[in-house]
Amino acid sequence: MAKLHARFGDCPIPSERGHSAYEALFRAIVFQQLSGKAAGTILRRVLALFDLEILGDIVPFPSPQAFLLMDDEALRGAGLSWNKIKAINDLSQKKIDGIVPDNEEVHHLPDDEIIERLISVRGIGRWSVQMYLIFTLGREDIWPIDDLGVQKGFQHAYGLEALPKPKELAGLANHLQPFRSYAAWYCWRVCDELKPSKNEVLGQTKMPQKATKADKPKPKTKKTRVTDK
Repeated sequence: MAKLHARFGDCPIPSERGHSAYEALFRAIVFQQLSGKAAGTILRRVLALFDLEILGDIVPFPSPQAFLLMDDEALRGAGLSWNKIKAINDLSQKKIDGIVPDNEEVHHLPDDEIIERLISVRGIGRWSVQMYLIFTLGREDIWPIDDLGVQKGFQHAYGLEALPKPKELAGLANHLQPFRSYAAWYCWRVCDELKPSKNEVLGQTKMPQKATKADKPKPKTKKTRVTDK
């Protein structure tokens, strides 16, 4: 990791408190399976429904109670899918019930308990909570073993022949404790520099298929009809 530090510089893991767990997961749900630009537009439209006072560049999030009272059709009109509306409704209810911790409580909770509590929210998985722990809370020893970028970055940084599987990756990074969040960041930087293969799309390799007769160019002088046998 010393070589990676010299290559990429300091890791910008935050040292100050960021969004609350409720706000971070609210945003994470909106951004799921969308480009950053599209998700940002939808988030602004959703927040505008609540007519909250904007302070400078800070756009406040609605309270859980306010979100639960908002008409679902209005939320759908702002661009949220029905599944995301249900997910944020569940998030809001779990915030009211105390399952989702507030800013004061969360800083006294261990990583494992935060993960256990937050993955109970509909639509929130372990990876989303790990990103919250790293980039919002600044927790220093989070190791997202299911992240393809971490897997590929670790493989190339350490010269492994094969992509490490999640369970294998967990053991390979024991020597990096208690600073595995920094290691994950450097693995992402290594992965960013890798050139994707011709058939690689979104981290998944598509195997080329053998050419069939139907794939071959047809003679221009004849019109033939290809039928499946």
